[in-house]
Amino acid sequence: EVQKLNQQLEEKNGEIQQMINQPPYEKEREILRLQKTLAEKEKAQATSDVLCRSLTDETHQLQRKLASTAEMCQHLAKCLEEKQRKEKGNSDDQTPTERSNQVLDDETSLQTLICNLQDENRMLKQKVAHV
Repeated sequence: EVQKLNQQLEEKNGEIQQMINQPPYEKEREILRLQKTLAEKEKAQATSDVLCRSLTDETHQLQRKLASTAEMCQHLAKCLEEKQRKEKGNSDDQTPTERSNQVLDDETSLQTLICNLQDENRMLKQKVAHV
């Protein structure tokens, strides 16, 4: 093991001697290459940071939109319940045919609204998951 480490040390010393013995322009070229590589990595990191911030902002925005959509759904559900309670009180004044037609129309429009909100909710969840 010690011999192996000594051999590795000798190899590294050889590399160092090669670098020292190189003409100055070779050293400068190596320095320039390393500086260029560093600059490229810094640029890539900066781009990555910007994208990460952008995605974080978009995620927060989508979460707020999802929360407001859920709140709207709850509000609409409460309104529907109130409307149905009121209609039950008014249903005594209507004929059975009028009552059933009105209930069918209300249920159809409500189902359409619920489907639309569910679709929007699903799309927002997919966007949040994607982000």
